[in-house]
Amino acid sequence: MAPVILALQQEPWARVRILATAQHREMLDEALSLFGIQPDIDLDIMRPNQALADVTARLLTALDQSFEKESPALVVAQGDTTTVLTAALAAFYRRIPFCHVEAGLRTGDLANPFPEEMNRLVAARLASLHFAPTDRARANLVAEGIDAGTIFVTGNTVIDALLATASKDIRLGLDLPPDRRIVLLTAHRRENFGAPLERILNAIKTLCLHNPELHFVYPVHPNPNVAGPAQSALTEVPNVTLCEPLDYGQLVALMKRSWLVLTDSGGLQEEAPALGIPVLVLRDETERPEAIEAGVARLVGSNHDTIVAAVEELLTDQTAYSAMARGTSPFGDGKAAQRIATILREKMRG
Repeated sequence: MAPVILALQQEPWARVRILATAQHREMLDEALSLFGIQPDIDLDIMRPNQALADVTARLLTALDQSFEKESPALVVAQGDTTTVLTAALAAFYRRIPFCHVEAGLRTGDLANPFPEEMNRLVAARLASLHFAPTDRARANLVAEGIDAGTIFVTGNTVIDALLATASKDIRLGLDLPPDRRIVLLTAHRRENFGAPLERILNAIKTLCLHNPELHFVYPVHPNPNVAGPAQSALTEVPNVTLCEPLDYGQLVALMKRSWLVLTDSGGLQEEAPALGIPVLVLRDETERPEAIEAGVARLVGSNHDTIVAAVEELLTDQTAYSAMARGTSPFGDGKAAQRIATILREKMRG
């Protein structure tokens, strides 16, 4: 949302009020600092190992109270988090138009990713304006009966933020071997908790054992369902660096340094290809099939043998690697936020 906030702050018609739920406290503070953004309202909703029902209930109540006090003309939110679900619902209850950035992403499977697929489906039913990153995302919304006149293909603001950040010289702050191929690993999705995450971690151990020229960097999510297994499986593996979650600037700096990305994250599936880095997606489904079709990302799931084979193919087959490392992204050109601001200006005039 940072590029949208910054674009709207330049619009003379708009009085922008920034509400942060702090569903992910540490990540939020670091990202806001990078873009020079200060929330006007901070709900500070995060609790250790919070349950979905609990965080949803607290978010809905807190957002409703904030909307009552602020009485906004529009509510704009991005993505598929529980924050977005509850913001859409709270706005609906208050009869405030809700505008959804990054609308129309779908896997068609409510269990993958969980609960994000449900979150974005509900948000779509409640939104007044839909800012879709791609034509496919727009088609998904139209197929669900969303009024085509309310859908705008803008590109994804994720690419705006990425390109702005990648242009800066940001210190990574990690001591990494200069003569190794760096592989960025992120794994934190709920559907990978338990046995799937164990298989992923075992695949990393196998790759480290057989390929000493690789060095994995794993910024470990603080959730105990992730941190515990990661520490147990990889702490003693010599060519793995386990670290705290990186702020956004550091993450982009690490991507620029990386040879490959293994991830179950959504955003990295868009960001890494734009920087010319192949992505192996540690999920069975993706709401970003454009990257798969473009050949810059590949689904490998959580199967040990599939992960190992995919990484080793890229390690030994330069043609296969080059085909994925083209430096192109189907998700935007870095101008999505300005398009969104322009559309909102015209809608408010109307």
